[in-house]
Amino acid sequence: MKILNRVANKQLTPAMRKQFEMVEPATIGHHLHYGFMDCRIRSMLQDVKVVGTAFTVKTNSNDSTMVHKAVSLAQEGDVIVIDRTGDTKHACVGEMVVYAANTRKVAGIIIDGPCTDIQALREIGLPVFATGLSPITTKLYGISGEINTTIQCGGVAVKPGDFIIADDNGVLVLPQDLNYQSILEKAELSERNEPKFKQMLDAGKTLSSMTKADQLIALYDEEFKENER
Repeated sequence: MKILNRVANKQLTPAMRKQFEMVEPATIGHHLHYGFMDCRIRSMLQDVKVVGTAFTVKTNSNDSTMVHKAVSLAQEGDVIVIDRTGDTKHACVGEMVVYAANTRKVAGIIIDGPCTDIQALREIGLPVFATGLSPITTKLYGISGEINTTIQCGGVAVKPGDFIIADDNGVLVLPQDLNYQSILEKAELSERNEPKFKQMLDAGKTLSSMTKADQLIALYDEEFKENER
């Protein structure tokens, strides 16, 4: 088993957190094409928004020892991201793990595998993202696991300290060295323009005339006709 010391990660300042909270992962998806976890990993609760820094954990199929340790080490604002190394049968997160994480003011938990105790999770209210539910739980064996290392979750490499944005639509991982400011500005502009676009649609405008769709189709038709000559 391996536990690495917390590195000097860039922390989310109040201003940065507010910026991230103002946009949805789906809006950022118009401007970024990587970092999105597989849609198998979805919110177990409704109407959630998570913004925080990744605190990573790797476990084997049926040992939850390192998950318990990670919850005990996590700090306020952390998002615990768990690599289940391919296991889809055992739930390593349930009522007590989520309750403990909530007392430490963890921002959320993301699991590349199932969770359990859904009724209790709804009562606690801490955002949990998982592939589904399972009544088969992990045990405390102390066999293997890692904390604060680079992991895989939902098909995405997650490093300790990566920025996590998640809501009911899915999970986005942003590396710390990414020029996220530029992406956020584009996403914020898209969010601000939506009410104007809706007004134009209500007034009778077509969506394709407001986007590049008509131009792209016209360009395709022109090239097709040129090739037919």
